[in-house]
Amino acid sequence: MFHCLAKCCADTIVGGRGATRSAKAWTQAYRALDHGKAKNRCANQKTLKAFPKPIADFAYQFVALQRKRHKADYAPAGRYTTTKTEVIRDLDNARGLIQGFEGVDRKHRRAFAVYLLLPIRRD
Repeated sequence: MFHCLAKCCADTIVGGRGATRSAKAWTQAYRALDHGKAKNRCANQKTLKAFPKPIADFAYQFVALQRKRHKADYAPAGRYTTTKTEVIRDLDNARGLIQGFEGVDRKHRRAFAVYLLLPIRRD
C-alpha cells in the first residue's frame, strides 16, 4: 500500500508512464513520501472526510496494516499471533483497497498526494 501511495504521488505530480517527465524528478517525488508522516496524515479521520470513500478506506487500512507491520518488524522476541489466514485476508483486502484507490478520479488522488507530501498551512 505504501508503494501504491508513493507511485500515486510521483505519477500525479510529475506524470505517469508515457508522460514527458524527468525520471529523476519522478524518483524524487516517489521517494518523498515518508512512512511516519503518511501514517499520521492517513490517521486524520476529520480531514479524510473531504476525500472520496475509497481514499478514506485506503487510508484507514494503511494505518492499521502499518501497525501490524511494525509489530512484526520491531517485536521479534515477542510471539506474533497473526495466522496465515489473517495475513492472506489482509493481503486480499489491501489488493481490493488499492484497486478502489486507483479507480478514484485523478483529481482526488492528486489532492491526496498533495495532502500527504506537502506541509499544511493554516490561515
